[in-house]
Amino acid sequence: MKRIPVGILGATGAVGQRFVQLLENHSYFEITDLCASERSAGKSYKDVVLWRLPTKLPANAANLEVKTCEANTGAKVVFSGLDSTVAGEIEENFARAGYAVISNSKNHRMDSDVPLLIGEVNPDQIKLIEFQKKRFGGDGFIVTNPNCTTVGLAMVLKPLDEAFGVERVVMTSMQALSGAGYPGVSALDAVDNVVPYIEDEEEKVEVEPLKLLGKVYGNEVKFASFKIDAHCNRVSVRDGHTETLSIGFKKRVTTTQVTRVLKNFRGLPQKLGLPSAPKEPIVVVEEANRPQPVLDRDINGGMSIIVGRIRESNVLDINLVLLVHNTIRGAAGAAILNAELLKARGII
Repeated sequence: MKRIPVGILGATGAVGQRFVQLLENHSYFEITDLCASERSAGKSYKDVVLWRLPTKLPANAANLEVKTCEANTGAKVVFSGLDSTVAGEIEENFARAGYAVISNSKNHRMDSDVPLLIGEVNPDQIKLIEFQKKRFGGDGFIVTNPNCTTVGLAMVLKPLDEAFGVERVVMTSMQALSGAGYPGVSALDAVDNVVPYIEDEEEKVEVEPLKLLGKVYGNEVKFASFKIDAHCNRVSVRDGHTETLSIGFKKRVTTTQVTRVLKNFRGLPQKLGLPSAPKEPIVVVEEANRPQPVLDRDINGGMSIIVGRIRESNVLDINLVLLVHNTIRGAAGAAILNAELLKARGII
């Protein structure tokens, strides 16, 4: 099968590097364009990137010449790992020029006609693309994936909401340092410490799942109506966001029922057998002291949500712990899976 040429916006950053790593030898996509700031443009990727991942810099990307983030690349599909301070206008420029923009950035997530997409959770939001194309006046569009903390939360809430009806959620996150990018949090702030504030994080986590679990009506999404309280903390972990949840349901539930629903959950990416889709989108671990980032974040290539400690709550109904690999399932891997789904649907 002839692979689709793709570009990466923000290719030298933390998420951009994950895109490069995960797209090496991808069966659907081939990297042909790497875009970054003007100071990197005109140089080979290997000469400007400070490669921070444990795998070797892919040879197919190393010698590509870096370009600026202007909508004149040969590839008509681009993955955006741009920082939110610049992503909004650049992504719109690409969409207006006829590009398919698969974005990890927050800027357009809440636009009414932009899909906020997790393939297993809400593939129906793909329908919004046609309305968005009309707004942009061409074939271009933007599809976003959620915040890295939201991905794990929404993946767990989706099957539980369908089975039992979610009413209330209290979530506390312990978020990895890599979620802040590089160089991110100063070592003097991170070591021997917990930072109980991440700018804009709680606001995103309290709203994004409501769009993800909402219903599409015409050219917009009617948000889900349950309530979320979020407490977001930065901790001294390299990769992997851990979240503790307390959930209140409309129906009486048992831990056995919750465990069964989570274990049996499958979505459209699994049915289609997409390359990046894990066979088990949610993996339930039985050990009392799991999940742990260092032990569990790379299960199924970092694309599964790991759930453990499912137990009754004294305040709501059920408590549990989840783990999401924030730079894979919570960022670049999520965007690539979205692109695979769009290809399977004939949209790119």
